Amino acid sequence: MTKQTPDDETAPTPEELREKVEQTRDQLGRTVEALAGKADVKARAQKQAADVKEQAAEKTAQVTARIRDKAEQTKQTLKDKTPDPVLDKAAHAAAQVRETASRAGQLAADKTPDPVREKTGRAAATARTKRTPLLAAGGVLVVFLLVRRSRRRR
Repeated sequence: MTKQTPDDETAPTPEELREKVEQTRDQLGRTVEALAGKADVKARAQKQAADVKEQAAEKTAQVTARIRDKAEQTKQTLKDKTPDPVLDKAAHAAAQVRETASRAGQLAADKTPDPVREKTGRAAATARTKRTPLLAAGGVLVVFLLVRRSRRRR
């Protein structure tokens, strides 16, 4: 014969116990995943490297946009301040330079041996197909040089 105490009425049912166990398992699973994530140094390093790469790309885009804007402003200012006769002479000289460069290029192409022409053609094609990495590397180099220059001034 068992005595019933007042606590027996508030004892959880088996369904409540199962639900509580399931909640505890779920919390424990999330905790284990979080700890595993913190312990995975390689994944964290890769994520950090990707973040730094993304930040560098954004910074490069910003710097490139600023440089383009500044160059356009400078070009417009220079064009506004330059007298028309000078602009005409400059245009004429530029046309002569283009024509001479075209003739020189044609002459060089005519006198260049076929194997050399083929190799330069392949190199140019490779550069065209890998344009994005080359541009990204150039952008990173520009950012690096700008940061280095600004640090020297301090």
